[in-house]
Amino acid sequence: MKKTFSESDAKITRDLLPRPLDKLGVLWVVVLVCVCGLGLFAYIQQIMNGLCVTSMRDYASWGIYISNFVFFVAISLVGSLITAVLRLAGAHWCTPITRIAEIIAVSAITFAALIIIVDMGRPERFYNLFLHGRLQSPIIWDVLVISTYFIISCFLLYLPLLPDIKILIDETKHDPDKKMLHKLYCFMGSFWQGTDSQVKKCERGINMLCVTIVPVAFSIHTVTSWLFATTYRAGWDSSNFGAYFISGAFLVGSGAVLVATYVFRQIYHLEDYISDIHFDKMGRLVVMLAGLYAYFNVNEFLVPAFKMKKPEAEFLNSLFTGSFSSVFWFAITIGMIIPIIILVFPKGRKPVPSFIAGCMVVVGAWLKRYLIVTPTLLHPFLPMYDCPPEFKHYVPSWQEWSIAFGSLAGALLIITIFARIFPIVPIHETIHEAHEKHNEHK
Repeated sequence: MKKTFSESDAKITRDLLPRPLDKLGVLWVVVLVCVCGLGLFAYIQQIMNGLCVTSMRDYASWGIYISNFVFFVAISLVGSLITAVLRLAGAHWCTPITRIAEIIAVSAITFAALIIIVDMGRPERFYNLFLHGRLQSPIIWDVLVISTYFIISCFLLYLPLLPDIKILIDETKHDPDKKMLHKLYCFMGSFWQGTDSQVKKCERGINMLCVTIVPVAFSIHTVTSWLFATTYRAGWDSSNFGAYFISGAFLVGSGAVLVATYVFRQIYHLEDYISDIHFDKMGRLVVMLAGLYAYFNVNEFLVPAFKMKKPEAEFLNSLFTGSFSSVFWFAITIGMIIPIIILVFPKGRKPVPSFIAGCMVVVGAWLKRYLIVTPTLLHPFLPMYDCPPEFKHYVPSWQEWSIAFGSLAGALLIITIFARIFPIVPIHETIHEAHEKHNEHK
């Protein structure tokens, strides 16, 4: 049945339709493509020459590749937090930011999977995980939950998009400049007619995915933490790691949503749809999550510091006062303490301060993942004897930095392209909620 739009509905549609890139947007895409290209060039060098082009050696066998992997896995949790948990809790205020959270989750989990293949060094051996994998290995658990989480996240992005795709098909039908986009929209959603039966099935499917993705999301972060915790090393030998990883993932995901929400609000002038209320509520959420993550950080370091076994003592000294202390205290301060101080006050939960606090959380989170990986590897139980001096330190090579930044640029490129093709704020849900508010005021 054809839907007739009121003047208000038509305005919402016009405001939220995807827009072509302006000059700044084109420059942004060119920069991202160049960074991705540099990362690809570095990876080709790595394939040709082997992992010797990196600074990873016998001791520091994991580097910023695994730091990036843990970071991407962490930030992907935002999809289940915003879309699933808040949707199931009936928090309708989050509607304008759900799609932002979903595309962040999909892009992050995509590059989490890719960066693992980069870290393998021999990508042609990846199939061995499926042919000769053993369920006793936590790596197989990680592959399974990442694949499952990726599939569910894609469906959770796609199903709520169907009503908007129908709108996009109608909007591009008679525009010769958007012929290719029209074909894409028809391919993705020409079957959607918006009938009551389709709507009910779609809502049922979304609710099922929301229920399913929560335990899967918890599993992916718990299993990732087990990759470390099941390895007997100072700094990783902890039963706190599961909760430690999950709380940190919730925090960085929320910080990323704050950053992305502010950027899209400014670029697309979405002040009528993404208001100060959204920054206020997300700011409150970040304060709570930062406090929770700080609690698990205290648990993570206080207990081994109290016992002060020799290997743990060396590891903790390197974090608190040694070679990693500047990075450690910077990450703690900028990633948790300052964001809490900013966002705990009402004025700090305005768009600009929230954006700054979100940037701090994201930067601090990446550094925290680096600190989870590297210091532990450089403090093995057996002392480092008769090894070259460079084995005792880890400074990433330019190839590693290029690939790491290339993966980050790739995730941002996916988000940028998506926002160019699809509405970043749900059109149909926004119209539906506007109707509900109008009926309530009658």
